[in-house]
Amino acid sequence: MFNASLFKSPTAAAPLAERLRPKHIDEVIGQSHLLGEGRPLRLAFQSGRLHSMILWGPPGVGKTTLARLMASAFDAEFMPLSAVLSGVKDIREAIANAQQVLQQKGRHTILFVDEVHRFNKSQQDAFLPFVEQGLVTFVGATTENPSFEVNNALLSRAQVYVLHALSIDELGQLFDHAQQEAMPCVSFGADARERIIGYADGDARRLLNVLEQLQTAAKTSGTSKIDGAFLDNTLAQNLRRFDKGGEAFYDQISALHKSVRGSNPDAALYWLVRMLDGGADARYLARRIVRMAWEDIGLADPRAIQLANDAALTYERLGSPEGELALAQAVIYLACAPKSNAGYVAYNAARAFVAQDGSRDVPLHLRNAPTKLMKQLDYGRDYRYAHDEAGGYAAGEHYFPDNMPEVGFYQPTNRGLEGKISEKLARLRELDAAAKKG
Repeated sequence: MFNASLFKSPTAAAPLAERLRPKHIDEVIGQSHLLGEGRPLRLAFQSGRLHSMILWGPPGVGKTTLARLMASAFDAEFMPLSAVLSGVKDIREAIANAQQVLQQKGRHTILFVDEVHRFNKSQQDAFLPFVEQGLVTFVGATTENPSFEVNNALLSRAQVYVLHALSIDELGQLFDHAQQEAMPCVSFGADARERIIGYADGDARRLLNVLEQLQTAAKTSGTSKIDGAFLDNTLAQNLRRFDKGGEAFYDQISALHKSVRGSNPDAALYWLVRMLDGGADARYLARRIVRMAWEDIGLADPRAIQLANDAALTYERLGSPEGELALAQAVIYLACAPKSNAGYVAYNAARAFVAQDGSRDVPLHLRNAPTKLMKQLDYGRDYRYAHDEAGGYAAGEHYFPDNMPEVGFYQPTNRGLEGKISEKLARLRELDAAAKKG
């Protein structure tokens, strides 16, 4: 029997993410590379000495939480600013408040600036004198590379800590903790739990927000079991189809596309003219013709893509009826061209893989390193410049994220230009295999 009282808590009005915010660094899930024993941030907490810092990482990994924990651990005033909503005036008011707190309470202030990368140069410069005086300890949070988004003067006065997205295991820990604390009467099927964790994609806040939605939905529907079907019904997006014509209109578009794909220029021309004669928007048809070139011809004949684009542009310049000739000739060429959907299939396969996979970090050797900070973090180290290699190819080099399974999205056909592409890729794979054996 469902019991609604089990969902209640003394702080039920606060968002779940706020209710479950850690009170001590030992309660923080994730960031063990910074918070583990002997690690930089734990040492900073243990030292008893505050220092300015930039917390750089993706959304929902604990940047705000760490800043709040710092204020609590050092008995400092926590003063938050959002770079999205604040300006120089707000910065001055925050500094004035910090001075007042110091004079009246004898407490130091941690000035936390969320999304600091959104402040412009003059706004960032406004912090400098007060950071140098020691009036405030500056803690900035950013999802963007501070080398590019934070002034060098401010960056030189702050230690940069790189935070990572939560792993699947860490999200699992958070899931179990949230379920136990906020919705103990609700059970989750294994599939539902896995899907929710996958949807969170390393973002703790996203995970907790979804659980909060499910908490409300379960309470409303009076259920105590959440499975895959419940997720579909509760979280499904509105995917209503956009239809600007009747069934016959789309049937004819389908016939045109399939005639092109089937290499029948006469049938393709017939359906194009039928639609133009019936009052179809020629600009819409031009867009569909461009789509056909990319989807069904692709790299087997890249000239088809260019010709389709040129035909669409010609229609824009000439209008009807003169521009329709360009569309007709494009359709004829596409129907006669060699066919390959290998690029289309590869793109869809890559999208499907990325949708179900987590956000994998770019390997350090592939990262750009134009700044001193990035070089200190080993960005670009051991990268092999292909132009300096024999044949302009770095045989055996690895370009995927570390520990990613082998994939082969693009499988070129032997038709048209793609046949040459297939031969080249096969040769490169042989060089890779030889390099690995060596």
